[in-house]
Amino acid sequence: MDGDTHHVRGSKLPNGAREAEILALLQRAEGALTPGEVTERLGSELTYSSVVTILTRMHVKQLLTRTRRGRAYAYAPATDDAGFAARRMRTVLEERSDRQAVLSRFADGLSDSDAELLRQLLGPDSDAGH
Repeated sequence: MDGDTHHVRGSKLPNGAREAEILALLQRAEGALTPGEVTERLGSELTYSSVVTILTRMHVKQLLTRTRRGRAYAYAPATDDAGFAARRMRTVLEERSDRQAVLSRFADGLSDSDAELLRQLLGPDSDAGH
């Protein structure tokens, strides 16, 4: 080893893949985990400093919450899988200038049962225009 603790041990994965791996680990945990606990559960895949860097970046992106635990922070997912999926959908919608076209295409692609579920979730006033 070259002594640089910032490098990944073993094979190099893209940052998004590492974030997904750590997020999945945190979602399986029964509570918030410190960087040391995450490093331990990952085995020898990442160094401690790499885990700290990834957790910090994920916190900045609001994917994780953190609370003080002694001298370290303990990290937990900001939401569950459904919440993250909804957040991705909102992000895509917000990045487009023609929201009506995006929502229309999305609705057109829904199955009948999903369309009905969406109507129910929107409430009784969702049929007002029909």
